[in-house]
Amino acid sequence: MSETGSVRVDVWLWSVRMFKSRSLATAAVKAGHVRVDGAPVKPSTPVRVGSRVTVTGGLRPRLLVVQQLLTKRVGAPLAVQAYLDESPPLPPKEERPAPVAVRERGAGRPTKRDRRRLDELRGEHVPGF
Repeated sequence: MSETGSVRVDVWLWSVRMFKSRSLATAAVKAGHVRVDGAPVKPSTPVRVGSRVTVTGGLRPRLLVVQQLLTKRVGAPLAVQAYLDESPPLPPKEERPAPVAVRERGAGRPTKRDRRRLDELRGEHVPGF
């Protein structure tokens, strides 16, 4: 845990387990998927206690309020204590968009196994029949 007044935003996002690696956190910041207090940032932008960090680009936008400054990756129970999650809840499963089946162009005719997987994805296949 840091005793200083600020920590780099990419380091903090990695240490609270929003990204699997620091390089992924840095790439997300560079791509514009992270904002601090509503403003686009660079990976070296400092975050302080009370800063509002918005992370987009995943399943849902995450709105995090910094509660604790961390410079090293910690376990999940400690990471959850480092921020206050004000993200909107996920929509019910029925309202989420269905995954899209994608086949490579020129892959040929689907095999029986491929067809069964597609049917299962669409919810048409009933196992055991």
